[in-house]
Amino acid sequence: MIYSYLLYYIYMPFFKKQKEQTAAGEDRLIFRVFGATLGSVALFFIEVLQILVIAAVIIIVTRYFLVKPFLVLGASMEPNFYNNEYLIIDELSYRLRDISRGEVVVFAPPTSPSQFYIKRVIGLPGETVSIKDGTITISNTEYPNGFTLKEDYIEEYTHGREEIILGEDEYYVLGDNRDESLDSRSFGSIKENTIVGRAWVRGFPLDRLGFIASPNYSYIY
Repeated sequence: MIYSYLLYYIYMPFFKKQKEQTAAGEDRLIFRVFGATLGSVALFFIEVLQILVIAAVIIIVTRYFLVKPFLVLGASMEPNFYNNEYLIIDELSYRLRDISRGEVVVFAPPTSPSQFYIKRVIGLPGETVSIKDGTITISNTEYPNGFTLKEDYIEEYTHGREEIILGEDEYYVLGDNRDESLDSRSFGSIKENTIVGRAWVRGFPLDRLGFIASPNYSYIY
């Protein structure tokens, strides 16, 4: 909502200029039809209506195409995201660029398409992801022999044993709290078209307010 009002005040001078160009003619017409007193009242309501319509358009565009609020539920992303934290999800970036490893995304899981989960991207399209003895190994065209992913942001052992080859539009996601996360180890890879966007800003609690950064990975070859 904050971003919507900011956009409104950025573009408002343009709309005001356009309105001033036609205001004189409109005023004369309204006063001829309604008279001086009712004409003034009518002008007031017309201006309020214009402001509301412009604000509504900006809010709708922002809400459905640029950013979206998201409430973290559960402990699957601890210690980096806690229950009831309020996040702003960036829906625009992935329309302009590819998803990067380590980014935290919100998506609809294949087992519950009406719900939304938050997880971290581990495997990218075309890669092979292997989990064995708590170690995640990733192979791709650049590193055909694979590399081990060193994750400094987690505290838990990565349980499970599997190997999965990702399709050209598939991603492998895991929760940071590996013992408490329902993720790709359970429901498999996720499709790109199920991803809503990336976690961009933490809005609440206020003592954790700020932009959400992606990790700088250390790869072990």
